[in-house]
Amino acid sequence: MESELVVERYQLGSGPLEVSPIGLGCWQFSQATGVAGRYWGRLPRETVRQIVAVSLQAGVNWFDTAEVYGWGASENELSEALKYQNVKPTEVVIASKWFPLFRSAASIKKTIGRRLSALGGFPIDLYQIHFAGSWSSIERQMDAMADLVHEGKIRAVGVSNFSASQMRRAHAALSKREIPLASNQVKYSLLDRDIEHNGVLEAAQELGVSIIAYSPLAQGLLTGKFHDNPSLIRSRPGPRKLQKRFRESYLKQSAPVIESLREIAARHEVRPAQIALAWVVQSQGRQVIAIPGATKIRHAESNAAALRVRLSESEIEELNRVTRG
Repeated sequence: MESELVVERYQLGSGPLEVSPIGLGCWQFSQATGVAGRYWGRLPRETVRQIVAVSLQAGVNWFDTAEVYGWGASENELSEALKYQNVKPTEVVIASKWFPLFRSAASIKKTIGRRLSALGGFPIDLYQIHFAGSWSSIERQMDAMADLVHEGKIRAVGVSNFSASQMRRAHAALSKREIPLASNQVKYSLLDRDIEHNGVLEAAQELGVSIIAYSPLAQGLLTGKFHDNPSLIRSRPGPRKLQKRFRESYLKQSAPVIESLREIAARHEVRPAQIALAWVVQSQGRQVIAIPGATKIRHAESNAAALRVRLSESEIEELNRVTRG
């Protein structure tokens, strides 16, 4: 497999993995299976194949999935799509996540075989704790992850939705096993900047941990389509339409952000969503990478095209100014 474009790579933490600044989030490949999977509708296999294909062709080299995304459905669909494109396991980076709820750290090692089986021959390059909800301590979870690294079953360890203090504990535990903490996957976008104030970003910078931004388009809000046509919100699948940010009052409050995105997008001759993604992966140097999802081929094309956008310092500051607070 060869992409049509050669794009820069960001090192994931201080570990061995190098990834494109924008990857592909694969929650939407869950095929409406399980509680989390029903957030999305079922995607035709041909659509999944094409979403993966256009991402690869644009230079995306990594994909983020999880156990709870359909309990194997997302991993299966991703694997099938990669094989359909004749992609070899060494040509891409696969990230997955262990689901900790009502489980102890022992489950990490007991279930790794299922995760690898679901991926159908593709390895798990980055394995993450989905959130800090296990019955076991963070230290015991990190010990189990470290064992998997030493056994050659995963290459790097990450966490997701960890606070600054939880991330520090994970980092310290892994350091005792001479393994770096690669990443913390958290919500981050122009409309979700909490990590800049709650210590997460500061801790990541201090520890050399990459931030993986999920929902980098604020679940589509930063495309501007809901501001143009609020009636679209009622047709959205899952509970998204019930969130406060999709109410009319918030749409009015966030309208200046959309306007700034459109002005900058016009200068670059791209879409507002591409400017929003470029801000995520450029405003903090190489500290942050992003995993937008895509349920349509045009979404994947738009997301990947953001890899070619280069914002000036003044444009980044303009977006900072309009979104502060």
